[in-house]
Amino acid sequence: MERSRDFILQARRDLEHARFALERGFYEWAAFSAQQAAEKAVKAVFQHLGGVAWGHSVQGLLEGLSQRYPVNEALLDGASELDKAYIPARYPDALPAGAPFERYRRPEAERLLRHAEEIYAFCQGLLPPLD
Repeated sequence: MERSRDFILQARRDLEHARFALERGFYEWAAFSAQQAAEKAVKAVFQHLGGVAWGHSVQGLLEGLSQRYPVNEALLDGASELDKAYIPARYPDALPAGAPFERYRRPEAERLLRHAEEIYAFCQGLLPPLD
């Protein structure tokens, strides 16, 4: 069953959650939700192509997608940054000290959200329009 619509809709919702968290100072959750939005957006494209994408590395997923579509270096660089938020944004033992909410700051969360928005827009452009 082809589920690209489900993936891209959830990616859009994850972006909304990232914005909501950012506005309220939950920067670690903004970072993680941005990573999730980008991951699900790329997986939506794989679904549309009839494939299944495994893993959580946005950079790895985009590199796989680059075998079919041109993916620019800026997107890959942003994906690499997003990958670094996958675990440390949630788990204190992934950081040398401090809880994630103490370590993530607004500028970083804003930057990760921009990367996720760019990846989402790129992937949305490869998919049929949403109703």
